[in-house]
Amino acid sequence: MKLNIKNETSRLRAVVLGSAESNGPIPSIEEAYDPKSIEHIKAGTYPKDEDMVKEMDAVANVFKKYDVTVYRPKVIKDYNQIFSRDIAFVIEDKLIKANILPDREREYEAIHHVIEQVGEDNIIILPDECHVEGGDVMPWNDHIFIGTYSGEDYQDYITARTNMDAVIAIQELFPHKTVKSFELRKSNTEPKDNALHLDCCFQPIGKNKAILHKNGFLLEKEYEWLVDFFGKDNIFEISKEEMYNMNSNVFSISEDVIISEQNFTRLNTWLRINGFTVEEVPYSEIAKQEGLLRCSTMPLIRD
Repeated sequence: MKLNIKNETSRLRAVVLGSAESNGPIPSIEEAYDPKSIEHIKAGTYPKDEDMVKEMDAVANVFKKYDVTVYRPKVIKDYNQIFSRDIAFVIEDKLIKANILPDREREYEAIHHVIEQVGEDNIIILPDECHVEGGDVMPWNDHIFIGTYSGEDYQDYITARTNMDAVIAIQELFPHKTVKSFELRKSNTEPKDNALHLDCCFQPIGKNKAILHKNGFLLEKEYEWLVDFFGKDNIFEISKEEMYNMNSNVFSISEDVIISEQNFTRLNTWLRINGFTVEEVPYSEIAKQEGLLRCSTMPLIRD
């Protein structure tokens, strides 16, 4: 398999889509990875496997419609394997293994049938001190955008997933690209004030547009940099409530086709007005775990 990912929106040809077939029992609050999951555990509204399987099947059907090759992880009993973006990501022809929370290592092993098609020369394993997850990493042509948190209290946040060591390592791997990092707002307890990954508050779409949420960024100047980069007229600014519902976490099949959650009424209307074809799917149950469409997909090949 010849990997090829230069940006977020070129025509998709192959992708890993996670699985919700055997998510296991509802986790305890101590076992949860993010404040939104904790919120639903406490409320008794944590999503059921069968509902999430239906949602992921809807996405698989859209991929089939657009003739995209879909790989699924080998199912591990009673194990959350929904968010394939967390475990690895592709830049150009390299697959970079994410240094994720230690008890999620088996998720990477479950896509071995994909990894062995890539070949060892194109697989990169970063040093242990480099913490990174794919939701924080966005190739965008000559740039790589990376969400990070560099506060001295990094270790105190289960929601801080990518550190500056990883940002530096990725810059060294791709010296011909401009790596731009963004400090994200983190909270272990309040999901509306937590940008778990960069794609929870920002995502490029089309050729020159973006979805953005100002409060997801710790530094206003970094948010303003993105506004200047894309141009104010090309940005769809989402509210705190829309960020909480994961409106920036859609997924592009091409520059003009986007998979989006069916309840994102304001966003989906704007997308259509701006010439996008919107493939709406139900994904509100999966969103309860603070992840959505981009989080559960890991693109391998784009034209």
